[in-house]
Amino acid sequence: MSYRITTDSTADLPQEFLNERGIAYVGLAFQIGGEEYREGPDLKMTSKEFYDQLRAGTPASTVQVNTYEFIDFAEPFLAAGEDVLHIAFSSGLSGTYESCARGAEELRAKYPERKIVVVDSLAASMGEGLLVYYADENRKAGMSLDDNAKWLEENKLHLCHWFTVDDLMHLHRGGRVSKTSAVFGSLLGIKPVLHVDDEGHLILMSKVRGRDASLKALVGKMKETALSNVRDQMVFISHGDAKEDAEKTAQYVKDQLGVQKVMIHNIGTVIGSHSGPGTIALFFMGTHR
Repeated sequence: MSYRITTDSTADLPQEFLNERGIAYVGLAFQIGGEEYREGPDLKMTSKEFYDQLRAGTPASTVQVNTYEFIDFAEPFLAAGEDVLHIAFSSGLSGTYESCARGAEELRAKYPERKIVVVDSLAASMGEGLLVYYADENRKAGMSLDDNAKWLEENKLHLCHWFTVDDLMHLHRGGRVSKTSAVFGSLLGIKPVLHVDDEGHLILMSKVRGRDASLKALVGKMKETALSNVRDQMVFISHGDAKEDAEKTAQYVKDQLGVQKVMIHNIGTVIGSHSGPGTIALFFMGTHR
């Protein structure tokens, strides 16, 4: 029985990658400059335009997917005879997972002959995207929907997220650091190193001085926790309009750990509304988060 992998726009995967694999996603909305937009292939704002507005001081906010939006998104697949495995944005960061789970419950009642499973990724950005990648690899290898969902549940806490931001003020606006820490940290060139914990929350782990030191700190965390097959892993790196630093991080990973496969892509508008320009995030499979 065929089934489709779906996810949310917060997975921050390249559109061409999604198109090639037939992976559909439900778009989250964001507001900036007095206008509301929804992430998707028809978004009338480039990543550069969005981050330039943030740099200019324009605040952005986000809107989770609601139950009815998820039903409208997923129902056509079920109606066409496809089962659905949906990988959702972390419940620790958004109510989107709960909306998707409620929508799936309603759809199961309407389509009892079909199967729809929603997995809480406990992940964000290309961390969520890396789980989508592995789920699709499993599907292509012939793994059933149920076994694939079980694999995701058993492995999602091995998916490591390490990231740094360039501007502490964005973390302050999100309630992650105090205004005093943000102001003085910015003056001193302090860069935070954060990760996503087992509950899917953002956690400040350490602080280093200088941008290059923060990038090297991400790679250092990878050295500490990556699984022994790291050379053969697919590694994802996402960035907030900071491609040069993302490429530098990729080179560190290749040189220091022998990694062969790295995908780099920009952080989307929803995640970027909270992380801000200059964010660099590194995703891989490790012994623990």
